[in-house]
Amino acid sequence: MSPQLDRREVISLLGFASAALAFGCGSDAAGNPTSPEGTTPVSTQASCAAVTPTETLGRYPAHESLIRSDIREGKSGTPLALTITVVSSSNSCVAVAGASVGIWQCDAAGNYSEYGTQTAQTGHRCTQTTDANGQVTFTTIYPGWYQGRATHIHVEVVRNGSSVKVTQIAFPESMNAAVYATSAYASRGSNPTANSADDIFRDSVGSELASVSGDPVGALTATFTVAIA
Repeated sequence: MSPQLDRREVISLLGFASAALAFGCGSDAAGNPTSPEGTTPVSTQASCAAVTPTETLGRYPAHESLIRSDIREGKSGTPLALTITVVSSSNSCVAVAGASVGIWQCDAAGNYSEYGTQTAQTGHRCTQTTDANGQVTFTTIYPGWYQGRATHIHVEVVRNGSSVKVTQIAFPESMNAAVYATSAYASRGSNPTANSADDIFRDSVGSELASVSGDPVGALTATFTVAIA
């Protein structure tokens, strides 16, 4: 299945989706992959002086009943420890505790669980609640790609039962190339859609690019800050 997303999809979907989502917190016993010491992030986000851009929810929202930190469900791919920090742009970038953060992404083959050939699968989608530092960490894999979109992960932040931010995380082109040359991804090759050509990221990638470090073959860590109003 090759889903095609349009940045200009009807944003009213957000209200429907946020009403359906009741995020909670949780973790499991699985450990998070860590990157080798001394590595340098490939890229860094812009500061939280501005609110993170709002992007389309897409057709594949997170599953509100899957409250966990490890979302791999046995899928192959380069392990990725993704830490998302939620801050308040209007309050000196203070950390936002108690916010529910949901993510969803495709697997190494470019498929979303619960759709197409993966209808019986629930991997790579989950929710958690931010801690006192405004953070959640997910154990996942580096996302694959599908035709027409740059490499990405979807994010939604919910506070007090209401959706306050829907956005997407982009990844550095150099890291995409390195990861997609490894065994779990090599059969599909590099993603032909660059961030600069993507309808979502081409006008805002500086505010949506994750900072990624580690070994593309062994394990990677990524950080991303979501600044809400």
